[in-house]
Amino acid sequence: MPVIDRAVDTIDRPPPAVSLTGARLAFGDRVLWDHLDLSVSRGEFIAVLGPNGTGKTSLLRVLLGQLLLSAGTALVDGKRVGSGGEHIGYVPQHRPIDRDVMLRGRDLVRLGVDGRSWGCLPLRSADREHRRVAVERALRQVSGERLADVRVGVMSGGELQRVRIAQAVASDPMLLLCDEPLSALDPANAKLIAGLLDRRRREANTTVIVVTHEVNTILPYVDRVLYLVDGRFRIGTVEEVMTTETLSTLYRSDVQVVRVKDRYVVVGEDGGRPL
Repeated sequence: MPVIDRAVDTIDRPPPAVSLTGARLAFGDRVLWDHLDLSVSRGEFIAVLGPNGTGKTSLLRVLLGQLLLSAGTALVDGKRVGSGGEHIGYVPQHRPIDRDVMLRGRDLVRLGVDGRSWGCLPLRSADREHRRVAVERALRQVSGERLADVRVGVMSGGELQRVRIAQAVASDPMLLLCDEPLSALDPANAKLIAGLLDRRRREANTTVIVVTHEVNTILPYVDRVLYLVDGRFRIGTVEEVMTTETLSTLYRSDVQVVRVKDRYVVVGEDGGRPL
């Protein structure tokens, strides 16, 4: 009987939210990463760290189906990327919006709920109410209620970033991909958003993958770190990866990691931060 129970448990267990096997991404002779194996569980929080130009944003684009791997496989929810069925929320890097754009905050968030809906079929009252509630709930999660009727073109960078995050979570995604979600945010709102991402994975079992340079705000919440440097990478817990020995090996130079309470300071040979 125990053997049968284990078999049933294996069959019923959902596939990983994200699975990369032997993944390689190259542009001509430039290899961003190779032989990357990564399995991310439901509800897991992953931070993707490293200097600019090492393929962090490209990794998110692969999972979104915008870039094809040079080799290996990428699966989302057990299916090949781009085969349909993905339920992904995405926060792109911050970009300003033209001041003449008439879209309001609630309109931008609503695109996260029905942005994939096409055609002119009339909505039922129940559908309209569901979408209204979803938009209001998402704005409330980022403390953005007062931004509902503000035109996105006149929002500050921090306000617009919070609305974009509300858009990404409005559809209750299975996987949330965030590219520098804390950029343009002041410390208080950065902490608010980091806490929101953590609550989503705990309460809704959403898998969260965040590309960021704002390590000290994010690291208290993450389960594992994927650190990319010049085609090399290391995957592990924060305590395993964020060390002088590990980062010096990745950078192939002397890198010092100093931890003061919950804050990490990473300094290269020239005194600059390599993150």
